[in-house]
Amino acid sequence: MDIPVFILAGLLVHFVFLVSIFDIYFSSPLVHGMTPQQTPLPPPAKRLVLFVADGLRADSLYELDGNNTSHAPYLRAILENNGSWGISHTRVPTESRPGHVALIAGFYEDVSAVAKGWKENPVEFDSVFNESKYTWSWGSPDILPMFAKGATGDHVYTFCYTAESEDFGAQDASKLDTWVFDHVKSFFNSSRSNQTLFSALNEEKVVLFMHLLGIDTNGHAHRPNSREYKENIRKVDEGVKEIASMLESFYGNDGKTAFILTSDHGMTDWGSHGAGHPSETLTPLIVWGAGVNYPQQVTSQFFEDNVLKEWKLENLKRLDVNQADIAPLMASLIGVPFPLNSVGTLPLEYLNNSAHFKAESMFTNAVQVLEQFKVKMNQKKATTLSFLFTPFKPLSDSEQINFLKKTRLYIQQQKYDEAVSLCKTLINLALEGLSYYHTYDRLFLGLSVAMGFVGWTTYVILVIVKTHTNLTKTVQSSDKESAALLYGFTFVGMMITFFLLIQTSPWTYYIYCLLPVPVWYAVMRELHVIQNLAANLWSLPISQSLGFILISILGIEILVFSFFYRATLTVGLLVFAGWPVITQLWVQAKTTTLIWTVLCALLAVFPLMPVVGREPNIPLVIAAGLLTLLISGFSLASSCKSENKYRNNEDMKVHFYQMLSIALSTYVVSNTHNSLKNKQGLPVFNQIISWTTLVSSSVLPFLGPTFLFQRLFSILLSLMATYLLLSTGYEALFPLVLSGLMFVWIHMEQEALQHYGLSLKPKLAVFNFAYATDITQFRQLHLDDIRRSFFFVFFIVTAFFGTGNIASVNSFDPASVYCFLTVFSPFMMGGLLVLKVVIPFVLVSCAFEAVQVTTQLSSKSLFLIVLVISDIMALHFFFLVKDYGSWLEIGTSISHYVLVMSLTMFMMLMNGLAQLLTTKRLDLSRRTKHHAT
Repeated sequence: MDIPVFILAGLLVHFVFLVSIFDIYFSSPLVHGMTPQQTPLPPPAKRLVLFVADGLRADSLYELDGNNTSHAPYLRAILENNGSWGISHTRVPTESRPGHVALIAGFYEDVSAVAKGWKENPVEFDSVFNESKYTWSWGSPDILPMFAKGATGDHVYTFCYTAESEDFGAQDASKLDTWVFDHVKSFFNSSRSNQTLFSALNEEKVVLFMHLLGIDTNGHAHRPNSREYKENIRKVDEGVKEIASMLESFYGNDGKTAFILTSDHGMTDWGSHGAGHPSETLTPLIVWGAGVNYPQQVTSQFFEDNVLKEWKLENLKRLDVNQADIAPLMASLIGVPFPLNSVGTLPLEYLNNSAHFKAESMFTNAVQVLEQFKVKMNQKKATTLSFLFTPFKPLSDSEQINFLKKTRLYIQQQKYDEAVSLCKTLINLALEGLSYYHTYDRLFLGLSVAMGFVGWTTYVILVIVKTHTNLTKTVQSSDKESAALLYGFTFVGMMITFFLLIQTSPWTYYIYCLLPVPVWYAVMRELHVIQNLAANLWSLPISQSLGFILISILGIEILVFSFFYRATLTVGLLVFAGWPVITQLWVQAKTTTLIWTVLCALLAVFPLMPVVGREPNIPLVIAAGLLTLLISGFSLASSCKSENKYRNNEDMKVHFYQMLSIALSTYVVSNTHNSLKNKQGLPVFNQIISWTTLVSSSVLPFLGPTFLFQRLFSILLSLMATYLLLSTGYEALFPLVLSGLMFVWIHMEQEALQHYGLSLKPKLAVFNFAYATDITQFRQLHLDDIRRSFFFVFFIVTAFFGTGNIASVNSFDPASVYCFLTVFSPFMMGGLLVLKVVIPFVLVSCAFEAVQVTTQLSSKSLFLIVLVISDIMALHFFFLVKDYGSWLEIGTSISHYVLVMSLTMFMMLMNGLAQLLTTKRLDLSRRTKHHAT
């Protein structure tokens, strides 16, 4: 197979494997075509007011400060005297979009929806707003349009401030909430002189929604334990009090208004959210007004979190709900149909109504969930052959009718408690059934993908053995055998296609099921290689073969383990530090070995440090900048002293410019931090320098010489300037230590080559990348090259996890991007954070490129071994993916798999990028006079 074809095939195969996980585990649970269900009795409220305090943690609202006073005195008084309260448990991903969808539409979006955009609907869904007569909403342009666009007809109205207002570096983000409260007040004042609006506001089934983003913005900018965050809670409390009293007087205290205050997600102590930490998943819920229960006194109640005593709320009944339960609660209070896709269970304890009303509402809830189950079952039935279809037994057609008849009878006989408990059983069974049909094809698809994966890895191993080792002899297979093989696999492919066609399967199923066919065909064509390899392995002593296999498995398991426990990397690096001693390498290179051991030990410290961003430490970033300047100054002085004939004036200019970039970056980080601390925003000058540095750092390495260490040092300086701008603490030192180790690694590999007598030692100082690719005499692979490849994968994983577990969304710190922008922009901020992760990755890839060319190996051969190692890791994580258990585990399992798959695809691209960065040179001056080279 040609190299470009092989790379394209590799990228395609890995892309399919990466996407498959979302089809297998996390496809959208939504179904369409249900009949709306509505409680037949009159509702207690005519209108509902929903306050969503974005990013508000439960403990921040309920806890008391040192003087035993609440941060929100009005809301505290409400839950003590007028309403019901509890904790709303959110799900991963704890982001604004899925949180609002769960609150207002009553279902949990699949994980992939976060990537599909914020302001649009990746999938059409029904919501309480859509079912209302009128909804007026005020707040963020990131949230409100989503519910207006999904609504049928023209009855959901939005009033948003500009996206630019969401500035993390602004003087005070609570002004976003003040804007909402002021606009609601002026809206109601203007309605007095607008008869159409006035009569619309007095209709039944009206929703007023206020999205309050200030708390979230202040939490990101200053952390949830800051004065700003707590002050913002106080302002929201005052605003809620003003709005409630204004509405009561507007409606003449008619007692027909219900109020709900909650949050879409919480926030970690370090100001981020997205994962499943309790600080992110526990949000407050306070409900009061028409149709809502008054506080209920209890003598004792037990919850696992044991926080009631701390909040001094142990004697007031706490009513916990799942976030999706709030949508049916809102629908029941104002008497609108339950949202069609809602999977919430109506929390009856919040309702202050007759037992009959509660039983009817619960029955409506059960029928609405059952409707979804029936649609899902019919969909699956229609796309499965009748003799292969296995129905969900607990809810067969007769069982469904039985449940509904029994419940209706209980309600007629006024046995309301029995009716309610039967409805709850039916809801739970329907949800189980929904999950059963949603995951119906999981095993079949999982096995197909795993077969393709194993086939691909086997094929790569065969390519390595065949083209880069002396283990096999070339054998021509007969045309007859080749034709039989081709026809055989074509027949299998046709059978699979026919089977999928008659089941009218989705088009993605064709890809997952047919992909293993050409992959295994390619493997079977190399049958003679497998036979030769087996014969060679049998000829080796069994202990040697087993030992090698065991060490390989142990190495890969350590890499897998490091995704869960960063400290594993420390252990690995300490083993690396002892590698020259174990292999007797230190005898021939004592100084290099000493430096190697010291740098391995230094790098081993980083995985033990707390995850980046928990506490900014700007002096460390400045120290890293100054240290980089010192090293580059020293390097410049030494090259001048040795009158290096390989350097010329142009190269000196580039070096000076890179030093200037480092100095400017150090200044910008320090100055921006002080400016934001003093709430003066991000200075424009600093922003211009940051973006200029980012652009120039991608060009500058191409202007320097292509000699091995000079080019690698040039790449380090350029990338370091950008990395400093994205750093907030100790991680600024990470690329320096990592690069130091990479430089020594290149030297150590030279010693290893000599040690095994594989080649003569080239002079590294004059080694030129530009001519390295012309080496015609590549050597064959040696067993030690597997160790080389393992080192590379280990260093890549260290580059990823060295400064924090980036497999968790909440470990990103938005403060990292404040030198570039402070206005909320999820994709721009995400892009910059990804760049920060990629920079150490590039440094390792370039060093690996240097190792390949200096050890006289074809870059493809080592890279193929790397591919095998990372594919085996990916297969591990494929089977470790979960969609059950705690939300923290689910989120972690997805991100681990996505990370390893992206890593593999990324390494293919990085291999090309490293070659480009090390070998290409831009000659801007077009000089006619040639300098010595």
